Amino acid sequence: MKPIWIVDDDQSIRFVLEKALLREGLPTRSFTNPREVLSALDSSSDEDAPQVLVSDIRMPGGSGLELLEKVKSRLPGLPVIIMTAFSDLDSAVSAFQGGAFEYLPKPFDLPKAVELIRRAVEESQREQVAVERMTEAPEMLGQAPAMQDVFRAIGRLSQSNVTVMITGESGSGKELVARALHKHSPRASGPFIAINTAAIPKDLLESELFGHERGAFTGAQTMRRGRFEQAEGGTLFLDEIGDMPFDLQTRLLRVLSDGHFYRVGGHSAIKANVRVIAATHQDLEQRVKDGGFREDLFHRLNVIRLRLPALRERREDVPGLTRHFLQQSAQQLGVEPKRIADAALHQLCLFDFPGNVRQLENICHWLTVMAPAQVIDAKDLPPEVLVASEIQAPPVAELAVEAAASQEAAPLLVPAAAPYAAASVHAASGLPLVGASGTAWSAVAAVGHGWENGLEAEALSLLASGQTDVWDVLTRRFESKLIQTALVNTRGRRIEAATKLGIGRNTITRKIQELGLE
Repeated sequence: MKPIWIVDDDQSIRFVLEKALLREGLPTRSFTNPREVLSALDSSSDEDAPQVLVSDIRMPGGSGLELLEKVKSRLPGLPVIIMTAFSDLDSAVSAFQGGAFEYLPKPFDLPKAVELIRRAVEESQREQVAVERMTEAPEMLGQAPAMQDVFRAIGRLSQSNVTVMITGESGSGKELVARALHKHSPRASGPFIAINTAAIPKDLLESELFGHERGAFTGAQTMRRGRFEQAEGGTLFLDEIGDMPFDLQTRLLRVLSDGHFYRVGGHSAIKANVRVIAATHQDLEQRVKDGGFREDLFHRLNVIRLRLPALRERREDVPGLTRHFLQQSAQQLGVEPKRIADAALHQLCLFDFPGNVRQLENICHWLTVMAPAQVIDAKDLPPEVLVASEIQAPPVAELAVEAAASQEAAPLLVPAAAPYAAASVHAASGLPLVGASGTAWSAVAAVGHGWENGLEAEALSLLASGQTDVWDVLTRRFESKLIQTALVNTRGRRIEAATKLGIGRNTITRKIQELGLE
């Protein structure tokens, strides 16, 4: 494990922190001034680099705030805790503005200081994993089975020019999928042209799509190429195709049928060498039944259909997307990326996100600007998230059915009707999905009810029996189930499981030992 670097000119402070951290199994390295730290950074390897930096703010030979600035320029993701005996507002503000993880006034309570450093270590490990994942998959993010299905489909279509229909709620990222389909297709060297058919007035949409000749209508001073011509040799993305006017649907059908079109006011057919990808948030089958969409056009567009899940259907992706968007927002604004506390992340994961990924991205922009500290706490979340306290995560049974539908995912939980099926051992991890008492937990207490109802019923049963250690029993069973399920989901990879649960690597290792889950 990488060491904790302690910088303080006071020998007693260094000694006390060193001993306390070593008792916790955390290695340390001490320095007396910022110059020594910068020199050590120049000569240190990745293994010797600090996991966390704890620095005094006022020392002979340099300021802790100046050291913070220089260290952050070299190691942007390193958590830095600033200590000072001069507890004033300016120091605190300067520390947080410089990207400090936390501000620790002296004299401090030693156990609390150690706990703060441990939180910083866990944050450092979590950020390292998150950065690695963003480096590996910057184009689109998603660990949920439903998103993995989308990625597999993009891979299968990578050598095809077939027409694709993308369905999904507004803000779920349909254009990102369209761009990925284009990028990984034989047409990748050609242009990608997107048009939102719902955002352009009906009388202008025809000219936008097909172009017009000079004098075709009042105001047509020159010939204009439409989106089909602009997308020649590439991909044309027709967003919100369900809102296209009925008469224009006929013209689009003709282009898809014979590959030719006419500019508005034109008499010469123009050949279209374009791949069409369409998207909609509407139920096109219902639109066809209602007479608002041509059935023949629907079948022409619906050659391959990709359904993009709503964000509430893939809540396990919220932590990774949140960190990604916080990094992205910080880059756009030219500020230090903010980190998000476990409690705030948990609250976000419970939110239903009616605006899907786009709403989460906007929330992260808001937090980058409005959150008062460098670490975002639950109370810092925007009002629409905080007031949604009654909104709960989807029933576990639904998530189990979704995971089972994936080609590569094995079912993680069972419905309440089969309470003992969960006792079977998962082939990938060897972990039985049973509680600490040996009884299998059903996914929910009853169909249509949340897991809290099952917990309440279990607690009432234990309390009625006169048992006096109900808290310990249920806590152990809850933690065991949570860790086992996460390990099954990650096929036994502990670091990944810890990241998904929002805890540190040391924490999950300690819990596995304490709960006898080895």
